[in-house]
Amino acid sequence: MAENPDTHTMPLLEHLVELRNRLIWAILSFLIAFFICFYFAEPIYDFLVRPLAEIMKQVGGTNRMIYTALTEAFFTQIQVGFFAAAFISFPIISSQLWMFIAPGLYKNEKNAFLPFLIASPVLFLMGAAFVYYFIMPMAWKFLLQFQTGVGETILPIELEARVGEYLGLVMKLIFAFGVSFQLPVLLVLLARVGIVSSAGLVDKRKYAIVGVFIFAAIVTPPDVISQIGLAIPMMILYEASIFACRFVEKKREEAWADEEEETNFEDTDFNEY
Repeated sequence: MAENPDTHTMPLLEHLVELRNRLIWAILSFLIAFFICFYFAEPIYDFLVRPLAEIMKQVGGTNRMIYTALTEAFFTQIQVGFFAAAFISFPIISSQLWMFIAPGLYKNEKNAFLPFLIASPVLFLMGAAFVYYFIMPMAWKFLLQFQTGVGETILPIELEARVGEYLGLVMKLIFAFGVSFQLPVLLVLLARVGIVSSAGLVDKRKYAIVGVFIFAAIVTPPDVISQIGLAIPMMILYEASIFACRFVEKKREEAWADEEEETNFEDTDFNEY
């Protein structure tokens, strides 16, 4: 691949053909992953429901799940297949996207964007793992405490969890935490193009705190544990983004200094000549 994208330009028709081929590979990889995940939908769903099952064993109550519509269980398995296939096929889809846009980028631009393409799925998986192994058990335990026995109320209050409703909640939480963990990637990219700065992030810290808690209240269930569990990591990531932006600004200043020094050196040689 040439370092200068101007050396391998293509007409519009060839660009469209290249885009079609990349889309075909991306869609094909997703479909293959979907059919595989749909075949293993029950084990995947068991994995997603395990945090709730373990807490229900501890606190008691009806240890089962129900569905109230005739087609709910079937469509739930389809949702599980789509959800798992999106995780599995994302590296292939992102690589196809990268192979389409990379020839149009200069070497320094590719070196600038490639780390973010690697960091983005890693941070998403970190957010998904954090909510699954840490937030869900605490949130489910807190919410299941509102069940009552026969002696506590006139009629006992027990959870009858629906399979589709539970899957929707889990998918929403995993997506919310995965996207929220992209905050450093977003802020550092904005810092690279000069839209934000580390000093500006420090000055706007108090507004960021308010915005983070509002965002956490919107995308999480109405319980304090999941809201705080999302807000605190986002604030930690915000502080980490400030240090990352400082590093980016330092590298950018060094590059400018080297470029200015090289320009001055060329001007000196020209004047001597």
